[in-house]
Amino acid sequence: MEKESEIKQINTSELIVKCLENEGVEYIFGIPGEENIAFMDALKDSPSIKFITTRHEQGAAFMADVYGRLTGKPGVCLATLGPGATNLMTGVADANLDGAPLVAITGQAGTDRMHVESHQYLDLVAMFAPVTKWNKQVVRPDTAPEIVRKAFKTAVSEKPGAVHIDLPENIAAMPVVGEPLKHGDMEKSFASYSSIEKAAVAISRAERPVILAGNGAVRNNASSALIKMAEMLNIPVANTFMGKGLIPYTNKLSLWSIGLTQRDFVNRVIENADLVIAVGYDLIEYAPKKWNPKGTTRIIHISQANAEINKCYTPYVEVIGDIADSLYEITRRSSKHEKIDYALEVRKDIADDYEAYAADSSFPMKPQKILYDLRQVMGEDDIVVSDVGAHKMWVARHYHCLKPNTCIMSNGFASMGIAIPGAVAAKLVNPDRKVVAVTGDGGFMMNSQELETAVRIGTPFVALIFSDSSYGLIKWKQEEKYGVSNNINFTNPDFVKYAEAMGLKGYRVTKAEDLVPILKEALELKVPAIIDCPVDYSENLKLSELLKELE
Repeated sequence: MEKESEIKQINTSELIVKCLENEGVEYIFGIPGEENIAFMDALKDSPSIKFITTRHEQGAAFMADVYGRLTGKPGVCLATLGPGATNLMTGVADANLDGAPLVAITGQAGTDRMHVESHQYLDLVAMFAPVTKWNKQVVRPDTAPEIVRKAFKTAVSEKPGAVHIDLPENIAAMPVVGEPLKHGDMEKSFASYSSIEKAAVAISRAERPVILAGNGAVRNNASSALIKMAEMLNIPVANTFMGKGLIPYTNKLSLWSIGLTQRDFVNRVIENADLVIAVGYDLIEYAPKKWNPKGTTRIIHISQANAEINKCYTPYVEVIGDIADSLYEITRRSSKHEKIDYALEVRKDIADDYEAYAADSSFPMKPQKILYDLRQVMGEDDIVVSDVGAHKMWVARHYHCLKPNTCIMSNGFASMGIAIPGAVAAKLVNPDRKVVAVTGDGGFMMNSQELETAVRIGTPFVALIFSDSSYGLIKWKQEEKYGVSNNINFTNPDFVKYAEAMGLKGYRVTKAEDLVPILKEALELKVPAIIDCPVDYSENLKLSELLKELE
């Protein structure tokens, strides 16, 4: 091992870059600024880290967010101080609430001018505190290795989330002697046998059990174990929006997605269950008050983290440890349930509702039909990144998955504008898969500038726009509550010309029969494509009426 006197003196930025290389960082998404130029200079010589220059810091944070979800490794984003940092915050908050590991790095004013009113200076540690698991300012160059190591370890520990490192410009350029800290793999922890036994007895004695599978099971790669439990014990499975694909939607035990604010078909099974087996379920995904308002349903909590305190979610037993291992051990000890007619009848209603739109040729297209056609074109490994808006409710209800992490949704923070930058990251991580950003016209225009980033770095994907020239979800809610809507309409550019101006390919759907061939053609292109698809959102209130009839 080198003696300290033999270690080459470098500056703090160069040491941090070495630490990031040590953490296996592949990409940093962001925008250079005056206060992070020392860091950018150090980064230019990195043999393993590629800097992705984005068009907005929010886009950079969303890219890091989706990178973290798909890889399980922290996505890294960079901004300068002041407005650069404030622009970063929405994506950082989104990652933190949705359990995506992310490390945000911000430039900062020098420590020699923080004590007085100063150009673009904000207390970023205070600002990021509510939206991160941990954040720290580097005030001594020799602490950089410890700060970086702790940041990455904290970001991936259960529940994963965002961390923030603030780097003052004078500290960034200071000389330092140091090396990255060594780190080993984190050992798995396993549930106690007593909790496993108690869970197995409860499952065996239940008459109408149901599994509620959430994002934690996706993060912990527990899909195979979940499917085995469901099939061996003959227990139906409902997934949250972020748990799509944990069990293939084609499996007879799959009840598809739960999570709409209104009561849906699948709620009948949850409400009539005498035992809910919550597997990797995060309360932020679908509030327990929605499915267990009286707090009387018996719950088994299977997760890597203890259950949150909530009066509507008080588990009978908590099985805390590696989720897949817990599922396998519980399955081995539990008895199979013979009769699940209560769930199969509901599954038939769900499937019939889905298939009812297969041949629909009306135009503008119904959202159900758009998503039905999209499912026919996408392979089982291909990825949809959904933006937030009225279309997200339809994606949640009508786009179904065969594998986890093939439908990425912002659900905890529900951030508009995630789809386009998220699709850039998804294609960067999975260049051989088809990627479609499903977005409303409102969300599309929030971060559509990142399509230039996609063209520049060579990440072709399709942006499928549900076009109605309004903020459709808010219109839906206004009309539901007040009978009228207001201040939700806007105009759009010509999306085909917009695409062409950016070096993309643009399409406009003019009849329902055109969508599938357009999708197939667009997904084969070597550049990103925009598909402008007019949508009939009169279906929103029709769905509300249908769901009221189920109550």
